[in-house]
Amino acid sequence: MARIVIIGAGISGLAAAARLATLGHRVTVCEAAPGPGGMLGQYRRDGFAFDTGPTLLTLPAVYRDLALKTGREPLEQLLELAPVDPESRHLFADGTELTLPNASRGGVAKALDQALGADTGRLWGEVMNRGRTVWEATRRPLLEEPLPADPGPLGTDPYPPAPRRGLARLFGGSRQLTVDEVAQRELGGHPALTALLTESVLRFGFDPRTTPASATVLPYVEQTFGVWSVRGGLHALVAAVVERCEQRGVEFRFGARVHPDDFPEADLVLRPEPPDAELPGRFSLLLALAGPRPAGAAQRTVVHTPSRRDELAALFDEPAPPGFPTVQVLRPDDPSLAPDDQHEAVVLTCTVPSQAVVDWTAPGVADAFADTMLAHVEAAGLDLADRILWQVARTPADTERETLSPGGAVARPALPGAGGGFLQPANTTDRRGHYLLGQAAHPGGGLARAGMSACVVAGLIGPA
Repeated sequence: MARIVIIGAGISGLAAAARLATLGHRVTVCEAAPGPGGMLGQYRRDGFAFDTGPTLLTLPAVYRDLALKTGREPLEQLLELAPVDPESRHLFADGTELTLPNASRGGVAKALDQALGADTGRLWGEVMNRGRTVWEATRRPLLEEPLPADPGPLGTDPYPPAPRRGLARLFGGSRQLTVDEVAQRELGGHPALTALLTESVLRFGFDPRTTPASATVLPYVEQTFGVWSVRGGLHALVAAVVERCEQRGVEFRFGARVHPDDFPEADLVLRPEPPDAELPGRFSLLLALAGPRPAGAAQRTVVHTPSRRDELAALFDEPAPPGFPTVQVLRPDDPSLAPDDQHEAVVLTCTVPSQAVVDWTAPGVADAFADTMLAHVEAAGLDLADRILWQVARTPADTERETLSPGGAVARPALPGAGGGFLQPANTTDRRGHYLLGQAAHPGGGLARAGMSACVVAGLIGPA
Protein backbone atom coordinates (compact mmCIF):
# COMPACT_ATOMS: atom_id res chain seq x y z
CA MET A 1 0.00 0.00 0.00
CA ALA A 2 1.46 3.33 -1.08
CA ARG A 3 0.72 6.59 0.72
CA ILE A 4 -0.47 8.85 -2.08
CA VAL A 5 -1.18 12.57 -1.94
CA ILE A 6 -3.19 14.14 -4.73
CA ILE A 7 -3.07 17.92 -5.02
CA GLY A 8 -6.32 19.27 -6.40
CA ALA A 9 -9.90 18.02 -6.15
CA GLY A 10 -10.82 18.72 -9.73
CA ILE A 11 -12.47 15.89 -11.63
CA SER A 12 -9.13 14.39 -12.68
CA GLY A 13 -7.78 14.32 -9.13
CA LEU A 14 -11.04 12.86 -7.85
CA ALA A 15 -11.14 10.17 -10.53
CA ALA A 16 -7.51 9.25 -9.83
CA ALA A 17 -8.22 9.10 -6.09
CA ALA A 18 -11.17 6.75 -6.60
CA ARG A 19 -9.19 4.47 -8.88
CA LEU A 20 -6.08 4.35 -6.66
CA ALA A 21 -8.04 3.80 -3.45
CA THR A 22 -9.88 0.95 -5.15
CA LEU A 23 -6.47 -0.53 -6.01
CA GLY A 24 -5.66 -0.62 -2.30
CA HIS A 25 -3.64 2.57 -1.79
CA ARG A 26 -4.02 5.07 1.04
CA VAL A 27 -5.05 8.31 -0.67
CA THR A 28 -5.31 11.89 0.60
CA VAL A 29 -6.66 14.68 -1.61
CA CYS A 30 -5.68 18.27 -0.76
CA GLU A 31 -7.66 21.12 -2.27
CA ALA A 32 -7.09 24.86 -1.81
CA ALA A 33 -10.77 25.68 -2.37
CA PRO A 34 -13.42 25.04 0.29
CA GLY A 35 -14.96 22.25 -1.78
CA PRO A 36 -14.34 19.92 -4.73
CA GLY A 37 -14.87 20.45 -8.43
CA GLY A 38 -12.19 22.73 -9.81
CA MET A 39 -13.29 23.75 -13.29
CA LEU A 40 -16.58 21.89 -12.71
CA GLY A 41 -17.90 24.48 -10.32
CA GLN A 42 -21.47 25.52 -9.66
CA TYR A 43 -22.99 28.88 -8.74
CA ARG A 44 -26.18 28.84 -6.65
CA ARG A 45 -28.49 31.70 -5.72
CA ASP A 46 -32.21 32.13 -5.07
CA GLY A 47 -33.02 28.57 -6.12
CA PHE A 48 -31.07 28.85 -9.39
CA ALA A 49 -28.01 26.72 -10.14
CA PHE A 50 -25.47 27.23 -12.94
CA ASP A 51 -22.48 25.20 -14.05
CA THR A 52 -19.49 27.56 -14.11
CA GLY A 53 -17.47 25.30 -16.39
CA PRO A 54 -18.56 22.68 -18.94
CA THR A 55 -22.28 21.95 -19.07
CA LEU A 56 -22.43 18.97 -21.43
CA LEU A 57 -20.68 15.60 -21.41
CA THR A 58 -19.04 13.86 -24.36
CA LEU A 59 -17.61 10.34 -24.31
CA PRO A 60 -19.52 9.27 -21.20
CA ALA A 61 -17.79 5.88 -21.62
CA VAL A 62 -14.84 7.40 -19.73
CA TYR A 63 -16.95 7.86 -16.60
CA ARG A 64 -18.90 4.65 -17.14
CA ASP A 65 -15.54 2.87 -16.93
CA LEU A 66 -14.67 4.82 -13.76
CA ALA A 67 -17.98 3.84 -12.13
CA LEU A 68 -17.58 0.15 -12.96
CA LYS A 69 -13.88 -0.10 -12.07
CA THR A 70 -14.35 1.57 -8.68
CA GLY A 71 -17.69 0.17 -7.57
CA ARG A 72 -19.41 -2.12 -10.04
CA GLU A 73 -22.50 0.11 -10.34
CA PRO A 74 -23.12 1.52 -13.80
CA LEU A 75 -22.83 5.29 -14.12
CA GLU A 76 -26.56 5.54 -14.75
CA GLN A 77 -27.18 4.38 -11.17
CA LEU A 78 -25.12 7.30 -9.88
CA LEU A 79 -26.36 10.01 -12.25
CA GLU A 80 -29.33 10.81 -14.45
CA LEU A 81 -27.87 10.99 -17.96
CA ALA A 82 -29.85 12.01 -21.02
CA PRO A 83 -28.78 12.45 -24.64
CA VAL A 84 -29.08 16.03 -25.84
CA ASP A 85 -31.37 16.25 -28.85
CA PRO A 86 -30.98 18.30 -30.89
CA GLU A 87 -27.25 18.37 -30.30
CA SER A 88 -27.08 22.05 -31.24
CA ARG A 89 -28.80 24.88 -33.06
CA HIS A 90 -26.71 27.34 -35.05
CA LEU A 91 -27.62 30.93 -35.94
CA PHE A 92 -25.41 32.52 -38.59
CA ALA A 93 -24.87 36.21 -39.28
CA ASP A 94 -26.77 36.09 -42.60
CA GLY A 95 -29.91 34.81 -40.86
CA THR A 96 -29.42 31.15 -41.77
CA GLU A 97 -30.51 28.65 -39.10
CA LEU A 98 -29.24 25.10 -38.75
CA THR A 99 -30.30 22.44 -36.26
CA LEU A 100 -28.10 19.36 -35.88
CA PRO A 101 -29.32 16.04 -34.46
CA ASN A 102 -27.39 14.17 -31.78
CA ALA A 103 -25.15 11.21 -32.65
CA SER A 104 -26.39 10.87 -36.22
CA ARG A 105 -23.85 11.47 -38.96
CA GLY A 106 -26.51 10.83 -41.59
CA GLY A 107 -28.90 13.17 -39.85
CA VAL A 108 -26.26 15.89 -39.77
CA ALA A 109 -25.65 15.56 -43.50
CA LYS A 110 -29.38 15.81 -44.20
CA ALA A 111 -29.75 18.86 -41.96
CA LEU A 112 -26.83 20.58 -43.69
CA ASP A 113 -28.26 19.96 -47.15
CA GLN A 114 -31.63 21.32 -46.09
CA ALA A 115 -30.29 24.44 -44.36
CA LEU A 116 -27.17 25.29 -46.37
CA GLY A 117 -27.79 23.81 -49.79
CA ALA A 118 -27.23 20.62 -51.72
CA ASP A 119 -23.83 18.94 -51.38
CA THR A 120 -22.87 20.68 -48.13
CA GLY A 121 -23.72 17.50 -46.22
CA ARG A 122 -21.40 15.47 -48.43
CA LEU A 123 -18.52 17.94 -48.04
CA TRP A 124 -18.90 18.01 -44.26
CA GLY A 125 -19.27 14.24 -44.09
CA GLU A 126 -16.06 13.68 -46.01
CA VAL A 127 -14.16 15.92 -43.59
CA MET A 128 -15.68 14.01 -40.67
CA ASN A 129 -14.61 10.75 -42.29
CA ARG A 130 -11.06 12.05 -42.32
CA GLY A 131 -11.55 13.07 -38.68
CA ARG A 132 -12.44 9.43 -38.06
CA THR A 133 -9.06 8.45 -39.50
CA VAL A 134 -7.43 10.69 -36.88
CA TRP A 135 -9.53 9.08 -34.13
CA GLU A 136 -8.67 5.55 -35.19
CA ALA A 137 -4.96 6.33 -35.50
CA THR A 138 -4.58 8.15 -32.20
CA ARG A 139 -7.29 6.93 -29.82
CA ARG A 140 -5.02 4.45 -28.09
CA PRO A 141 -1.59 6.16 -28.14
CA LEU A 142 -2.95 9.65 -27.48
CA LEU A 143 -5.86 9.01 -25.12
CA GLU A 144 -5.61 5.60 -23.47
CA GLU A 145 -1.88 5.09 -22.98
CA PRO A 146 0.95 7.08 -21.38
CA LEU A 147 2.74 9.47 -23.69
CA PRO A 148 5.42 7.31 -25.35
CA ALA A 149 9.05 7.87 -24.45
CA ASP A 150 9.54 8.87 -28.07
CA PRO A 151 6.48 10.96 -28.97
CA GLY A 152 7.96 11.67 -32.40
CA PRO A 153 5.32 9.69 -34.33
CA LEU A 154 2.60 11.82 -32.73
CA GLY A 155 4.25 14.86 -34.27
CA THR A 156 2.86 13.80 -37.64
CA ASP A 157 -0.77 14.60 -38.37
CA PRO A 158 -2.68 11.48 -39.46
CA TYR A 159 -5.37 13.60 -41.12
CA PRO A 160 -5.47 12.46 -44.77
CA PRO A 161 -6.07 15.49 -47.02
CA ALA A 162 -8.55 15.11 -49.84
CA PRO A 163 -6.91 14.25 -53.17
CA ARG A 164 -6.09 17.41 -55.10
CA ARG A 165 -7.05 17.68 -58.73
CA GLY A 166 -5.45 19.27 -61.76
CA LEU A 167 -2.23 21.22 -61.36
CA ALA A 168 -2.92 21.61 -57.63
CA ARG A 169 -1.94 18.00 -57.13
CA LEU A 170 1.65 18.88 -58.07
CA PHE A 171 2.11 21.46 -55.32
CA GLY A 172 2.17 20.89 -51.58
CA GLY A 173 0.24 17.65 -51.69
CA SER A 174 2.06 16.09 -48.75
CA ARG A 175 2.16 19.15 -46.48
CA GLN A 176 0.15 18.93 -43.29
CA LEU A 177 -2.91 21.15 -43.30
CA THR A 178 -4.34 23.54 -40.74
CA VAL A 179 -8.01 23.67 -39.82
CA ASP A 180 -8.37 26.83 -41.91
CA GLU A 181 -6.88 25.11 -44.92
CA VAL A 182 -9.33 22.24 -44.49
CA ALA A 183 -12.15 24.78 -44.55
CA GLN A 184 -10.83 26.44 -47.70
CA ARG A 185 -9.77 23.37 -49.68
CA GLU A 186 -12.22 20.71 -48.56
CA LEU A 187 -15.28 22.70 -47.55
CA GLY A 188 -14.92 25.09 -50.47
CA GLY A 189 -14.65 28.08 -48.17
CA HIS A 190 -18.41 27.84 -47.56
CA PRO A 191 -19.06 30.54 -44.92
CA ALA A 192 -21.44 28.51 -42.74
CA LEU A 193 -19.42 25.29 -42.94
CA THR A 194 -16.28 27.28 -42.13
CA ALA A 195 -18.05 28.86 -39.15
CA LEU A 196 -19.21 25.42 -37.99
CA LEU A 197 -15.68 24.00 -38.14
CA THR A 198 -14.18 27.12 -36.55
CA GLU A 199 -16.62 27.02 -33.61
CA SER A 200 -15.85 23.38 -32.91
CA VAL A 201 -12.14 24.11 -32.36
CA LEU A 202 -12.40 27.69 -31.04
CA ARG A 203 -14.49 26.36 -28.15
CA PHE A 204 -11.37 24.47 -27.02
CA GLY A 205 -9.14 27.54 -27.35
CA PHE A 206 -7.53 26.65 -30.68
CA ASP A 207 -6.68 29.17 -33.39
CA PRO A 208 -7.96 27.51 -36.60
CA ARG A 209 -5.34 29.35 -38.64
CA THR A 210 -2.46 27.51 -36.94
CA THR A 211 -4.05 24.37 -35.49
CA PRO A 212 -3.38 21.10 -37.34
CA ALA A 213 -6.18 19.46 -39.27
CA SER A 214 -6.18 16.66 -36.69
CA ALA A 215 -8.49 18.95 -34.65
CA THR A 216 -11.30 17.75 -36.92
CA VAL A 217 -11.41 14.81 -34.52
CA LEU A 218 -13.17 17.09 -32.01
CA PRO A 219 -16.43 17.58 -33.99
CA TYR A 220 -16.13 13.99 -35.23
CA VAL A 221 -16.27 12.66 -31.65
CA GLU A 222 -19.26 14.83 -30.73
CA GLN A 223 -21.26 13.97 -33.83
CA THR A 224 -20.42 10.26 -33.71
CA PHE A 225 -20.65 9.39 -30.01
CA GLY A 226 -23.12 12.05 -28.97
CA VAL A 227 -23.50 14.74 -26.32
CA TRP A 228 -25.16 14.14 -22.94
CA SER A 229 -26.60 16.21 -20.13
CA VAL A 230 -26.53 15.39 -16.41
CA ARG A 231 -29.50 16.19 -14.20
CA GLY A 232 -28.42 18.71 -11.60
CA GLY A 233 -25.59 19.95 -13.81
CA LEU A 234 -22.13 18.54 -14.28
CA HIS A 235 -21.31 19.35 -10.67
CA ALA A 236 -23.48 16.30 -9.93
CA LEU A 237 -20.72 14.23 -11.54
CA VAL A 238 -18.28 15.73 -9.03
CA ALA A 239 -20.58 14.81 -6.13
CA ALA A 240 -20.90 11.24 -7.41
CA VAL A 241 -17.14 10.76 -7.69
CA VAL A 242 -16.56 12.33 -4.25
CA GLU A 243 -19.05 9.88 -2.77
CA ARG A 244 -17.23 7.00 -4.46
CA CYS A 245 -13.92 8.29 -3.06
CA GLU A 246 -15.36 8.42 0.45
CA GLN A 247 -16.68 4.87 0.08
CA ARG A 248 -13.14 3.77 -0.79
CA GLY A 249 -11.59 5.53 2.21
CA VAL A 250 -10.10 8.59 0.52
CA GLU A 251 -9.29 11.42 2.96
CA PHE A 252 -10.06 15.00 1.92
CA ARG A 253 -8.42 18.20 3.14
CA PHE A 254 -10.24 21.26 1.82
CA GLY A 255 -8.97 24.81 2.24
CA ALA A 256 -5.44 23.42 2.12
CA ARG A 257 -3.19 25.28 -0.29
CA VAL A 258 -0.13 23.05 -0.43
CA HIS A 259 3.12 22.50 -2.32
CA PRO A 260 4.40 19.15 -3.62
CA ASP A 261 7.35 19.41 -1.21
CA ASP A 262 5.00 19.53 1.79
CA PHE A 263 4.65 15.75 1.94
CA PRO A 264 8.00 14.10 2.66
CA GLU A 265 6.16 11.16 4.24
CA ALA A 266 4.22 10.40 1.04
CA ASP A 267 5.36 7.63 -1.25
CA LEU A 268 3.76 9.25 -4.30
CA VAL A 269 2.52 12.75 -5.12
CA LEU A 270 0.12 13.52 -7.95
CA ARG A 271 -0.18 17.16 -8.92
CA PRO A 272 -1.71 19.27 -11.67
CA GLU A 273 0.42 20.94 -14.31
CA PRO A 274 -0.58 24.61 -14.74
CA PRO A 275 -1.57 25.60 -18.29
CA ASP A 276 0.10 28.40 -20.22
CA ALA A 277 -1.38 31.58 -18.74
CA GLU A 278 -1.74 33.13 -22.20
CA LEU A 279 -4.05 30.43 -23.53
CA PRO A 280 -7.66 31.61 -23.91
CA GLY A 281 -10.16 31.31 -21.09
CA ARG A 282 -13.94 31.50 -20.84
CA PHE A 283 -16.36 34.33 -20.14
CA SER A 284 -19.76 33.24 -18.86
CA LEU A 285 -22.88 35.26 -18.18
CA LEU A 286 -25.27 33.57 -15.77
CA LEU A 287 -28.88 34.65 -16.33
CA ALA A 288 -31.73 34.09 -13.86
CA LEU A 289 -34.83 34.48 -16.00
CA ALA A 290 -38.50 34.98 -15.20
CA GLY A 291 -40.85 32.80 -17.19
CA PRO A 292 -40.70 29.13 -18.17
CA ARG A 293 -38.16 27.56 -20.50
CA PRO A 294 -39.74 27.64 -23.99
CA ALA A 295 -40.97 24.26 -25.15
CA GLY A 296 -38.60 22.70 -27.65
CA ALA A 297 -35.75 25.13 -26.98
CA ALA A 298 -32.37 23.69 -27.90
CA GLN A 299 -30.08 23.02 -24.96
CA ARG A 300 -27.15 24.52 -26.92
CA THR A 301 -27.60 27.33 -29.41
CA VAL A 302 -24.52 28.81 -31.08
CA VAL A 303 -24.78 32.41 -32.23
CA HIS A 304 -21.93 32.81 -34.70
CA THR A 305 -19.85 35.94 -35.06
CA PRO A 306 -20.58 38.28 -37.97
CA SER A 307 -16.82 38.79 -38.43
CA ARG A 308 -14.67 35.71 -38.07
CA ARG A 309 -11.56 37.73 -38.94
CA ASP A 310 -12.18 40.26 -36.17
CA GLU A 311 -12.93 37.55 -33.61
CA LEU A 312 -9.72 35.63 -34.34
CA ALA A 313 -7.68 38.84 -34.27
CA ALA A 314 -9.12 39.80 -30.87
CA LEU A 315 -8.37 36.36 -29.46
CA PHE A 316 -4.94 35.63 -30.89
CA ASP A 317 -3.35 38.64 -32.60
CA GLU A 318 -3.98 41.75 -30.51
CA PRO A 319 -5.92 40.32 -27.55
CA ALA A 320 -8.98 42.29 -26.52
CA PRO A 321 -12.59 41.48 -25.62
CA PRO A 322 -14.04 40.34 -28.99
CA GLY A 323 -16.50 42.80 -30.52
CA PHE A 324 -19.17 40.27 -31.52
CA PRO A 325 -18.00 36.86 -30.35
CA THR A 326 -19.28 33.40 -31.14
CA VAL A 327 -21.57 32.74 -28.17
CA GLN A 328 -22.98 29.49 -26.84
CA VAL A 329 -26.43 29.90 -25.30
CA LEU A 330 -26.88 27.01 -22.87
CA ARG A 331 -30.45 26.30 -21.77
CA PRO A 332 -30.50 23.02 -19.81
CA ASP A 333 -33.73 21.05 -19.98
CA ASP A 334 -33.46 20.43 -16.24
CA PRO A 335 -36.11 21.67 -13.78
CA SER A 336 -33.74 21.11 -10.84
CA LEU A 337 -31.64 24.11 -11.93
CA ALA A 338 -34.41 26.68 -11.43
CA PRO A 339 -36.63 27.42 -8.42
CA ASP A 340 -39.79 26.24 -10.26
CA ASP A 341 -41.23 25.78 -13.73
CA GLN A 342 -41.87 29.51 -14.02
CA HIS A 343 -38.17 30.35 -14.11
CA GLU A 344 -35.20 29.41 -16.26
CA ALA A 345 -31.43 29.27 -15.71
CA VAL A 346 -29.45 30.21 -18.83
CA VAL A 347 -25.71 30.57 -19.43
CA LEU A 348 -24.08 32.56 -22.22
CA THR A 349 -20.46 31.61 -22.70
CA CYS A 350 -17.66 32.23 -25.17
CA THR A 351 -13.91 31.94 -25.63
CA VAL A 352 -12.00 35.08 -24.60
CA PRO A 353 -8.40 36.11 -23.90
CA SER A 354 -7.15 35.13 -20.46
CA GLN A 355 -6.61 37.46 -17.52
CA ALA A 356 -2.89 37.34 -18.35
CA VAL A 357 -3.44 39.36 -21.53
CA VAL A 358 -6.69 41.28 -20.83
CA ASP A 359 -7.44 42.82 -17.44
CA TRP A 360 -10.99 41.63 -16.86
CA THR A 361 -11.00 43.26 -13.43
CA ALA A 362 -10.57 46.77 -14.86
CA PRO A 363 -13.61 48.97 -14.19
CA GLY A 364 -16.40 48.40 -16.68
CA VAL A 365 -14.63 45.78 -18.84
CA ALA A 366 -16.65 42.75 -17.75
CA ASP A 367 -19.96 44.63 -17.69
CA ALA A 368 -19.40 46.09 -21.15
CA PHE A 369 -18.59 42.66 -22.57
CA ALA A 370 -21.67 41.16 -20.91
CA ASP A 371 -23.77 43.84 -22.64
CA THR A 372 -22.09 42.95 -25.94
CA MET A 373 -22.94 39.27 -25.54
CA LEU A 374 -26.56 40.02 -24.69
CA ALA A 375 -26.93 42.42 -27.63
CA HIS A 376 -25.43 39.82 -29.95
CA VAL A 377 -27.86 37.05 -28.96
CA GLU A 378 -30.80 39.45 -28.92
CA ALA A 379 -29.96 40.54 -32.50
CA ALA A 380 -30.02 36.84 -33.45
CA GLY A 381 -33.62 36.61 -32.24
CA LEU A 382 -33.19 35.12 -28.76
CA ASP A 383 -35.47 37.09 -26.45
CA LEU A 384 -33.70 36.96 -23.09
CA ALA A 385 -33.01 40.52 -21.93
CA ASP A 386 -36.59 41.40 -20.96
CA ARG A 387 -36.81 38.31 -18.74
CA ILE A 388 -33.65 38.87 -16.67
CA LEU A 389 -34.16 38.98 -12.91
CA TRP A 390 -30.45 39.20 -12.24
CA GLN A 391 -27.20 38.30 -13.95
CA VAL A 392 -23.65 37.43 -12.92
CA ALA A 393 -20.63 37.85 -15.19
CA ARG A 394 -17.80 35.39 -14.67
CA THR A 395 -14.44 36.11 -16.28
CA PRO A 396 -11.06 34.40 -16.51
CA ALA A 397 -10.16 36.37 -13.37
CA ASP A 398 -12.81 34.39 -11.48
CA THR A 399 -11.49 31.15 -12.92
CA GLU A 400 -7.97 32.06 -11.81
CA ARG A 401 -9.11 32.96 -8.29
CA GLU A 402 -11.22 29.84 -7.80
CA THR A 403 -9.11 27.19 -9.54
CA LEU A 404 -5.59 28.70 -9.40
CA SER A 405 -5.29 28.20 -13.16
CA PRO A 406 -2.83 30.93 -14.25
CA GLY A 407 -4.72 33.74 -15.94
CA GLY A 408 -7.87 31.65 -15.81
CA ALA A 409 -6.58 29.89 -18.92
CA VAL A 410 -8.21 26.64 -20.01
CA ALA A 411 -5.87 23.92 -21.23
CA ARG A 412 -6.48 22.48 -24.67
CA PRO A 413 -6.84 18.83 -25.69
CA ALA A 414 -3.64 17.25 -26.97
CA LEU A 415 -3.52 16.87 -30.74
CA PRO A 416 -1.14 15.04 -33.05
CA GLY A 417 0.74 16.93 -35.73
CA ALA A 418 2.74 20.15 -35.92
CA GLY A 419 5.89 18.34 -34.82
CA GLY A 420 4.38 17.59 -31.40
CA GLY A 421 3.66 21.24 -30.64
CA PHE A 422 0.11 20.44 -29.53
CA LEU A 423 0.97 17.60 -27.15
CA GLN A 424 0.79 17.97 -23.37
CA PRO A 425 3.49 17.07 -20.80
CA ALA A 426 3.82 13.39 -19.94
CA ASN A 427 2.23 12.09 -16.74
CA THR A 428 5.60 10.85 -15.48
CA THR A 429 8.20 13.38 -14.34
CA ASP A 430 11.93 13.49 -13.72
CA ARG A 431 11.22 13.53 -10.00
CA ARG A 432 10.85 10.06 -8.56
CA GLY A 433 7.38 9.37 -7.18
CA HIS A 434 5.82 12.50 -8.69
CA TYR A 435 3.18 12.37 -11.41
CA LEU A 436 1.24 14.96 -13.41
CA LEU A 437 -2.46 14.72 -14.13
CA GLY A 438 -5.31 16.96 -15.09
CA GLN A 439 -6.17 19.31 -17.93
CA ALA A 440 -2.64 20.53 -18.70
CA ALA A 441 -1.02 17.08 -18.61
CA HIS A 442 -1.34 14.24 -21.09
CA PRO A 443 -3.83 13.81 -22.80
CA GLY A 444 -4.99 17.39 -22.26
CA GLY A 445 -8.02 19.51 -21.53
CA GLY A 446 -11.70 18.68 -21.68
CA LEU A 447 -13.87 16.70 -19.32
CA ALA A 448 -13.41 13.34 -21.03
CA ARG A 449 -9.65 13.70 -21.25
CA ALA A 450 -9.43 14.70 -17.59
CA GLY A 451 -10.95 11.32 -16.77
CA MET A 452 -8.54 9.64 -19.17
CA SER A 453 -5.59 11.36 -17.50
CA ALA A 454 -6.65 9.86 -14.17
CA CYS A 455 -6.96 6.41 -15.74
CA VAL A 456 -3.50 6.63 -17.32
CA VAL A 457 -1.84 7.71 -14.06
CA ALA A 458 -3.60 4.99 -12.05
CA GLY A 459 -2.38 2.49 -14.61
CA LEU A 460 1.18 3.74 -14.28
CA ILE A 461 1.07 3.32 -10.49
CA GLY A 462 -0.80 0.01 -10.44
CA PRO A 463 -2.25 -1.94 -7.50
CA ALA A 464 -0.91 -1.91 -3.95
